Amino acid sequence: MKIAVIGQSLFGKEVYKELRKDGHTIVGVFTIPDKDGKADPLATEAEKDGVPVFKLSRWRVKGQALPEVVSQYKATGPELNVLPFCSQFIPMEVIDHPKHGSIIYHPSLLPRHRGASAINWTLIHGDKKGGFTVFWADDGLDTGPILLQRECDVEPNDTVNTIYKRFLFPEGVKGTVEAVRLIAEGKAQRIPQPEEGATYECIQKKENSKIDWNQSAEAIHNWIRGNDKVPGAWAEVDGQKVTFYGSTLIDNGVAANGRPLEICGASRPGMVTKAGLVLFGNDGGALLVKNIQFEDGKMITASQYFSAGASATVVLTEEEKAFAEQMRAVWQSILTNVGQIEDSTDFFKSGAASMDVVRLVEEVKLCASSCQLQNEDIYMNTTFQDFIQMCVRKLRGEDDEEELIVDYVEKNINNMTVKMPHQLFINGEFVDAEGGKTYKTINPCDGMAICDVSLAQISDVDKAVAAAKEAFEEQEWGKMNPRDRGRLLYKLADLMEQHQEELATIEAIDSGAVYTLALKTHVGMSIQTFRYFAGWCDKIQGSTIPINQARPNRNLCFTRKEPIGVCAIVIPWNYPLMMLAWKTAACLAAGNTVVLKPAQVTPLTALKFAELASRAGLPKGVINILPGSGSLVGQRLSDHPDVRKLGFTGSTEIGKQIMKSCAVSNLKKVSLELGGKSPLIIFADCDMDKAVRMGMSSVFFNKGENCIAAGRLFVEESIHDQFVKKVVEEVKKMKIGDPLDRCTDHGPQNHKAHLDKLVEFCQFGVKEGAVLVCGGHALQRPGFFFEPTVFTNVQDHMYIAKEESFGPVMIISKFKSGEIDEVLRSANATEYGLASGVFTKDISKALYVSERLNAGTVFVNTYNKTDVATPFGGFKQSGFGKDLGQEALNEYLKTKAVTIEY
Repeated sequence: MKIAVIGQSLFGKEVYKELRKDGHTIVGVFTIPDKDGKADPLATEAEKDGVPVFKLSRWRVKGQALPEVVSQYKATGPELNVLPFCSQFIPMEVIDHPKHGSIIYHPSLLPRHRGASAINWTLIHGDKKGGFTVFWADDGLDTGPILLQRECDVEPNDTVNTIYKRFLFPEGVKGTVEAVRLIAEGKAQRIPQPEEGATYECIQKKENSKIDWNQSAEAIHNWIRGNDKVPGAWAEVDGQKVTFYGSTLIDNGVAANGRPLEICGASRPGMVTKAGLVLFGNDGGALLVKNIQFEDGKMITASQYFSAGASATVVLTEEEKAFAEQMRAVWQSILTNVGQIEDSTDFFKSGAASMDVVRLVEEVKLCASSCQLQNEDIYMNTTFQDFIQMCVRKLRGEDDEEELIVDYVEKNINNMTVKMPHQLFINGEFVDAEGGKTYKTINPCDGMAICDVSLAQISDVDKAVAAAKEAFEEQEWGKMNPRDRGRLLYKLADLMEQHQEELATIEAIDSGAVYTLALKTHVGMSIQTFRYFAGWCDKIQGSTIPINQARPNRNLCFTRKEPIGVCAIVIPWNYPLMMLAWKTAACLAAGNTVVLKPAQVTPLTALKFAELASRAGLPKGVINILPGSGSLVGQRLSDHPDVRKLGFTGSTEIGKQIMKSCAVSNLKKVSLELGGKSPLIIFADCDMDKAVRMGMSSVFFNKGENCIAAGRLFVEESIHDQFVKKVVEEVKKMKIGDPLDRCTDHGPQNHKAHLDKLVEFCQFGVKEGAVLVCGGHALQRPGFFFEPTVFTNVQDHMYIAKEESFGPVMIISKFKSGEIDEVLRSANATEYGLASGVFTKDISKALYVSERLNAGTVFVNTYNKTDVATPFGGFKQSGFGKDLGQEALNEYLKTKAVTIEY
């Protein structure tokens, strides 16, 4: 068809482009005149294609069409008028002229919200559904017959901008083009608009967007978001108009700490808090405003209301002055109507529009890649001087919105001063638990309290999940440029490395880990894990799949890997930091946000990690840490409807309960790394010295508090006695003591309850007739020390042969030469299947045994050889899902299949 496009803006440009792609002939584009020497995007696109462009300031005067304008229009010979976005009144002589008439896009579900501010009123009225209509144009009253409609959900915190970008723009372009397609095919409808439900509201302008405070918080929230960003809802504060942006409804309990701000006409003063400006309705409800703008155009974050303008001017270095001149040239190229860019030049008062903001942000990236700006940064720094000051502060790393406030517990220990956070970490802040509840975390080396730690309550869990949800949905952590996300994780790993001695010291006093082991493994592998997954951030991708073609059409099918959302992580006490890293690194790399519950007895490295993550620049709410009990915090995370994935490492018993709760609550995705009773089979043809050394490591590593510890050793009969003798000799050489002593081999067990269970475990072995070769007792000294223990003559039916000790207890059985299948049956005769091992010089035997061992990991002539690139996880009641390696990412991603017919 021959089409005249009448309209303007980026929307008009995209409709124009799609109509041309569909094969239609655009006979003319009728748009608005240039503004400040700059053509409208629709005009620019059409001129580039050589299409006639008519820039008309008006179509009629005093209600009468201008003959010369109508004549120009008719000369183009259109068969249809398409008005994708039109701010001018078009005469009926033009509307009715083409044989197919005229269609117009309108951003509401007509007949509701007729008029120019339809999107605003959709939000102001709190509509749950929004959308757009393509209708047959009438005399400007939006009452013509409906051709096509599409609807969408309106989110509680949508603004004009978000709903427009998410739905009304992209789907509106498609809908308008589809409407033209229906006309060309003779299938277009003409559905009369009903009068029932029809509304026509006024055009929203600055003078009528003042806030009426005599209404509920929800109504005030709807008014603010319905006017965000244009024209902007305002109120009188300190004798001037202040405009509010970025409103969200909140629990008014958030307003507990803040500085009151008197607002003319409000039912009670607002509160300037760290989160923003809290406002109140006449129903006692509350809303939070993130940004405010003064009459002079200056925009600031609402939390800085009382400190606005207080920061000193930064004196630029020579290098920064050169950057400033680069930026001056960029401003000059954008603001072509301005003779010279002065320090006082205002970007927007000089004619810049929203597209110019996008361009400026990108130009800054090209000049200084480390200066990552957001559009809001431009709106809040409108003069050239303010803009340069803001950029320089970012380049210097001095642009933090707020200083992280940490109430440290400090200890002079291990030749250093360790600084330990002890509060909950929620939404980027260290905060006390609800009701100020705390508990004492104990040093297992001496049984003495280290410090009081905040004890999370159910309300704290709900706040943390809400913060994680907002970070995922509003801050769009998952949609961040993957390389930017990777850079933040690399920076976090670097900070962990800078603090590795402090982290290892905290790990030693909180969990009893030997300091040198903590430095190498607990902390060292945690750093490696974050670096490894930082590298995966920009390599997460789907695949293209060949499918049956729908001839004569064709199909393209591909998959997308997308983040899940809010993930809960619950970790144990044996490797407090490393278990955090194994799960959290993959989770964050995939684009999710996290609420993590460390073990109640070992919370301190997780809280230190939270501090480092904040200092690395991870956005608020992306990481939240909640020390607390499993029965309360862990259970609430399992039950919470906004948690979409839960990763757990711990006992099989608790894992079953978690899986049940996750299923009943919202069928959230689960991965479980549970108990183990890992077999280690040692054949007579092994390297004896290595088998003894690695056999001891397989049991006594990390004082036996190791999920893959060899729970039972099977030693071939001909070398059994020799093996036991060598092991006992080595055990007697082990130094048991202070984990901070560099000579210590074996530190204390993690906590008193676990020490008691180990004693009971050994008592079972003696009672059932196993031979206790050495150890088996708690040491009579301060702290929770347990002797390395060795049992022999252990039979398949015994308790200690089947149950996990999770401590330094070596359990040895012997098997007859040549009975490989028999020993494999015994090795597999357990409900666990986490890890296993075999020692032999015979490669055929090694492969045969490794193939038949029913475990997620098999070590051959080694043990405990985990690596960040190797997937880790169990079979049977040792759980399912993987940590580490590429496979771990799949635990925190969902796969979407997209099929396109063309």
